[in-house]
Amino acid sequence: MTVQQEGQATETQPDGVILTDVAATKVKNLLEQEGRLDLALRIEVQPGGCSGLRYQLYFDDETRDGDKVKDFSGVNVIVDRMSVPYLRGAVIDFADTIERQGFTIDNPNATGSCACGDSFH
Repeated sequence: MTVQQEGQATETQPDGVILTDVAATKVKNLLEQEGRLDLALRIEVQPGGCSGLRYQLYFDDETRDGDKVKDFSGVNVIVDRMSVPYLRGAVIDFADTIERQGFTIDNPNATGSCACGDSFH
């Protein structure tokens, strides 16, 4: 995102993770199928994989101390305080094509990639 300030453009990083409308709709559909509209989508960055970190997405019915919660079209997304810096500006989308089906994460904090995930700096 670019913001104009006194004639010059400066880059700003979105505050927190972003869930696209397509991904929010998919999450809502999954929750409706489970009959659990009380759940939120939790996104975490955890140790593991060849890059040292990996993503974990799952449904959760509770918040913990320090969690950041944001609403996207009626879907609550929870990010724990340790994962917030790694996910700042990351875009969660849902792809449904011949090549790929599932949630995708486009993370500006990733510095490179390997076969199993993204590397962070």
